[in-house]
Amino acid sequence: MRLPTLRRPRAADGDSATAGPARLDRRTKRLTQRLKPGDVAIIDHVDIDRVAGDALVASGVSAVINAAPSISGRYPNLGPEVIVGAGIPLVDAVGQEIFDHVREGQRIRIDGAAVYLGDELVGTGQRQDTETVAAAMTEAKAGLSVQLEAFAANTMEYMKRERDLLLDGVGVPEIRTPIDGRHCLIVVRGYDYREDLEVLGSYIREFRPVLIGVDGGADALVEAGYTPDLIVGDMDSVSDDVLRCGAEVVVHAYPDGRAPGLARVDRLGVRAVVFPAAATSEDIAMLLADERGATLIVAVGTHATLVEFLDKGRAGMASTFLTRLRVGGKLVDAKGVSRLYRQRVSSMSLFVLIAAALCAMAAALAISTVGRTSLQLLAEQWDNLVFQLQRLFS
Repeated sequence: MRLPTLRRPRAADGDSATAGPARLDRRTKRLTQRLKPGDVAIIDHVDIDRVAGDALVASGVSAVINAAPSISGRYPNLGPEVIVGAGIPLVDAVGQEIFDHVREGQRIRIDGAAVYLGDELVGTGQRQDTETVAAAMTEAKAGLSVQLEAFAANTMEYMKRERDLLLDGVGVPEIRTPIDGRHCLIVVRGYDYREDLEVLGSYIREFRPVLIGVDGGADALVEAGYTPDLIVGDMDSVSDDVLRCGAEVVVHAYPDGRAPGLARVDRLGVRAVVFPAAATSEDIAMLLADERGATLIVAVGTHATLVEFLDKGRAGMASTFLTRLRVGGKLVDAKGVSRLYRQRVSSMSLFVLIAAALCAMAAALAISTVGRTSLQLLAEQWDNLVFQLQRLFS
């Protein structure tokens, strides 16, 4: 498969060969958990979304080889722009055969749009750059109308299937963690989650919200120095150590009750609650917090705009739209909290308060008899100390 807007494979001017050990996985999210700086990531990801692009860049890979088209033209997905913008070579649409020719850990070399294992050519694709990505993104915008129609159809289907959950909270499990009357902070390892957690430090210290990690979001909380109260998700990207941290675990199951992640939790000896729903894991975390009485839900790393919904490229994002309608005014994006929230006592106010107190003490000492006597005694003690020091060093 070739994109109509992309040029035939060739080495761009100034391209230099890139080499490194190959790391392969058809699931990008799973691969990013074991990538190391300098690795060459080999993926099979149609329409790389921004979350995947950010994760690949953060892992420090030297290059990305995609067996599938990184931009299919269905909609303007954001991942390829992130990768090439970071200066990482992206060789696109090399074909599924790359997984047959290359094994984990073998050193491969990329020269322009060609992929070599030693001297053997094992794949040829399209070397992406800022120009080719921009051109493909421009054409992909024409596909937005089709995607919007599909998104609307998926939304209606989801509404029919999960109306009891959305309207009446039917199926939301009972949990031990007290939420009623408290704020909830829901963390997804998505867009700008590190920056958002950093700026929310003062808010977390003051309001002490219930900390809910959605899959890898629980690891993000631990990395930021916090301990999650709840871990929600299908358990495919949260680490074993974090699952054992003492947080209550809610396993996201399919609507028919199957929960593939439950077996892993059971093997670790962790008690878990099962939540069957067709929604995404971040959506059931919000529904759970709302149904259990949270007064405010602050979202970190979640999807908030139409472009971000489409960037995930899956029908399940219909639940995200309807969940936000259900949660309504309780939901605040972390960026909004960071802009509006300020500590109740700022550093400047504290400085002015201390300075005013010192001035008041000085004035009281200066006008009272006891104060003047005390100041005279302090002055005599100071003179004695200076005299003793002078004798000591003379």
